[in-house]
Amino acid sequence: MDVELFDFDLPEDRIALRPASPRDAARLLVVRPDALEPFEDRGIRDLVGLLQPGDALVLNDTRVIPSRLRGRRFRGETSAGIEIMLHKREGADRWLAFARPAKKLTIGEMIVFGEAGASNVCELGRLEAEVLSKGEGGEVELRFALSGPMLDEAIARLGELPLPPYIAGKRPTDHQDASDYQTMHAREDGAVAAPTAGLHFTPDLVAALDAYGVSRHLVTLHVGAGTFLPVKVDDTSEHRMHAEWGSVSVETAAALNAVKAKGGRIVAVGTTSLRLLESATGEDNVIAHFSGDTAIFITPGYRFRAVDLLLTNFHLPRSTLFMLVSAFCGLDIMKRAYAHAIAENYRFYSYGDASLLHRGA
Repeated sequence: MDVELFDFDLPEDRIALRPASPRDAARLLVVRPDALEPFEDRGIRDLVGLLQPGDALVLNDTRVIPSRLRGRRFRGETSAGIEIMLHKREGADRWLAFARPAKKLTIGEMIVFGEAGASNVCELGRLEAEVLSKGEGGEVELRFALSGPMLDEAIARLGELPLPPYIAGKRPTDHQDASDYQTMHAREDGAVAAPTAGLHFTPDLVAALDAYGVSRHLVTLHVGAGTFLPVKVDDTSEHRMHAEWGSVSVETAAALNAVKAKGGRIVAVGTTSLRLLESATGEDNVIAHFSGDTAIFITPGYRFRAVDLLLTNFHLPRSTLFMLVSAFCGLDIMKRAYAHAIAENYRFYSYGDASLLHRGA
């Protein structure tokens, strides 16, 4: 499909720079594609009532790591600054990352993060990495001098929280983001971007949903920095998705299949949960245990197998995520929904409001 079909104009002042406080005070646009009146303006707290007893919420429990590293590359006696955004772990000591600037970076070159004069064993004040390979779009593979938990500790010490560019370009990251940019379900380290639909949940909302009879189930998809990348091709068939690692346990798969068998609906909290569930579901519509990489790219024409409803924030024009929601509800209805959201002053993107999408026919 022509990528231009997924474009729309968004006023700059609709981009949220801080989340709603409390989190569950955010607004919620309900979209029912087959209804006579397809749009309903509600709030996140109205999920109790908008969902049904017996429905199942599926949330991503990934935790954002401080994956932006600033260092210097060394070549002989010369050095230059470089910024690295980790996006997918490839081994105990290896990461795929995006480098900026990447053009002059060479295979075999060393990058030093932290204090150039510090020892690796001195409170992890210094971290080194070798460039193993270079790919397209500034992607590099790095092998670090540390491995496993020691590398994790060094990254946590030297890295910065990777706020999306549409927020980081407007204000500096601060201590409040350390909590604002993690969901209450975050427990598995590995994401470089938050599963932002999950940011709306609070203990009070969760307790109310539990009492109402809506079950909660956790899956893990480590969101990669590829989620920030624009679609630069003219046709969707030419776009390459970056792989992300995910897991659906045997127990969770069985529980969700039982919900479906009893007539309950699967409600994906976020596009990350949806993409993982669809990756784990076979042609027979049965959700299976899954552990591995997924690079699923969902565009209009895709047949959904697992998910009945999607709770998700509002996405960027021409993005793979707007393509996904257009596949879920229909391109025309989503363009109308976004026009409604803009006219009604909904807040967009990671710290913004949410939508509850019913799957189109």
